[in-house]
Amino acid sequence: MAAPEPAPRRGREREREDESEDESDILEESPCGRWQKRREQEKIQTMFEQLALVDHPNIVKLHKHWLDASEARARVIFITEYVSSGSLKQFLKKTKKNHKAMNARAWKRWCTQILSALSFLHACNPPIIHGNLTSDTIFIQHNGLIKIGSVWHRIFSNALPDDLRSPIRVEREEPRNLHFFPPEYGEVADGTAVDIFSFGMCALEMAVLEIQANGDTRVTEEAITRARHSLSDPNMREFILSCLARDPSRRPSAHNLLFHRVLFEVHSLKLLAAHCFLQHQYLMPENVVEEKTKAVDLNAVLAELPRPPRPPLQWRYSEVSYLELDKFLEDVRNGIYPLMNFAAARPLGLPRVLAPPPEETQKAKTPTPEPFDSETRKVIQMQCNLERSEDKARWHLTLLLVLEDRLHRQLTYDLLPTDSAQDLAAELVHYGFVHEDDRTKLAAFLESTFLKYLGAQP
Repeated sequence: MAAPEPAPRRGREREREDESEDESDILEESPCGRWQKRREQEKIQTMFEQLALVDHPNIVKLHKHWLDASEARARVIFITEYVSSGSLKQFLKKTKKNHKAMNARAWKRWCTQILSALSFLHACNPPIIHGNLTSDTIFIQHNGLIKIGSVWHRIFSNALPDDLRSPIRVEREEPRNLHFFPPEYGEVADGTAVDIFSFGMCALEMAVLEIQANGDTRVTEEAITRARHSLSDPNMREFILSCLARDPSRRPSAHNLLFHRVLFEVHSLKLLAAHCFLQHQYLMPENVVEEKTKAVDLNAVLAELPRPPRPPLQWRYSEVSYLELDKFLEDVRNGIYPLMNFAAARPLGLPRVLAPPPEETQKAKTPTPEPFDSETRKVIQMQCNLERSEDKARWHLTLLLVLEDRLHRQLTYDLLPTDSAQDLAAELVHYGFVHEDDRTKLAAFLESTFLKYLGAQP
């Protein structure tokens, strides 16, 4: 009799190994054994916690997220900020339908905003690669502000095992979007140059409004070449060609592209002053521009340009509308005019799921209290008032905060003799009333208020 083949036994051994691997991926299990928390859930949770820290005016903000395991298939639910005017692709189609051409000034402004967001992501440690930048994942606000979305796409893909990634491959496999992805896309060694190629294709599409596809199939190389040759501005054409280089090492970085001659311009004193004003706006009343304008003599000379032997050229305050100034400040606040040649604050430690995972050591987990929801909106204005309590024994503090979405938050507190401005600011951050980035600013503001009312810090 022939000996039985060993394959079935190997199959059983493989099954036992798979079961062992599956068990090692289980982090928690209910007493009845029905519900299990696996390692993938923890990775997804960590990823979204880190993405909530990404804060840039040209990136769609992630506000809240949670895991829903109540259905047959678990799902992640997340809430982002609302973008009012749809995607870039929708806007370009509407513009082309109305037989309008893309304004060169708008093209430069939009390119600057997209590159500002990419430069921010790529400067993180480790760099955040978008990996899915198309005209469908770039969005427009009603005021012309550009925001890139789907920043989670690449990170989400890397955080999941192969068998769970299929739902997020749809965009990459969509034939009409294949031209946005460079030849090296998906290789182990691909890097931030992937996003530069995608940006170059978006910049080309913005310039020509549409790159003609062959029906519902992919956009051909011939169509892309025709679109490039249709550009009349040689600087614009050279700018886009540098992004679309086949060799990723020859593509410039997002930061360097901001200094390309087709985009870069020396910032005006007006823009620098606007950014400085907004950084310290929390120290000023909400209607400070209007109030200051009312107190100004409109016939007074604002600026004078000598032109000897001719009379000097003068500008008077009557030639400057405070309504236009308010609109300009609002645009600067929303990120429409970023400072290209100044370093912006970077998020710290983002994101760990992109970094090479260290060898995980098993640690005994102790129960910890549920953390408070952290505030994701920043404070744009603060007002504080101190009043004596009826028994004159304590001071009663009232703090009014105006958040960036114009929400007004009023907080009250009875000061203790041991309270300090730093402790109060840290407590407000801990309980989710104030963004972490506003802690130092709030502490300084409270300290100045204590000095004003009490003569010394309480």
